Amino acid sequence: MKMLFATVLAVFLIPNAPVFAGPPIASPLVGRWTVDTSRLPIPPEARPKSVTFTFEDAGNGKWSTQVDIANADGTKLHSEGIASLDGTPAVVKDSIEADIAAVKMPSPNVLIMQLGKGGMPASTRIYTVAADGKSMIETAAYFDKEGRPVLRTNYFTRIR
Repeated sequence: MKMLFATVLAVFLIPNAPVFAGPPIASPLVGRWTVDTSRLPIPPEARPKSVTFTFEDAGNGKWSTQVDIANADGTKLHSEGIASLDGTPAVVKDSIEADIAAVKMPSPNVLIMQLGKGGMPASTRIYTVAADGKSMIETAAYFDKEGRPVLRTNYFTRIR
C-alpha cells in the first residue's frame, strides 16, 4: 500500500517539479503569427483583413504579446502587454477586448491567457503550437450576450 501511495504521489508531483538540468527551453510560441481570417466564425464582410500576433520572451519570467488588426474598413488597431508568466495581472494597452491579462506557460508550446475588461472577466485564451512549429491553435472560451458558454477555435500560421 505504501508503494502504491508513493507511486501515485510521484506521478502527480514529479511532472510539476522544477528541472535544473540545463538552460530553459525556448518556447516555440515566440515569433509572429497570422490568423486564417477565412476560418473566423463571422460573416465574410465583417472579418478583418488581417490579424497578427507577436509573442516574445521579455526576459525575467515575463511575456510580451502584441496584436495588430487591419479591419475591412481600413482602420488599424494595435494592442500590447507585458505580463509575468506567474499569473500576476498586468495592463493591456489599447485592446478592444481587454484592459488586463494574466498569463502562464505550463509547457514551452502552450500559453494560457486570462483576459478582463472593465473589472469583469472577458475570455480565456489557450495558444498551442503544433509539433512542427509552423501552426498554432487558439482556443478562446467566453460567454455570449445571453450568458451561454462559447468555445471558439482560431487557426494561426507562423510568419517568422
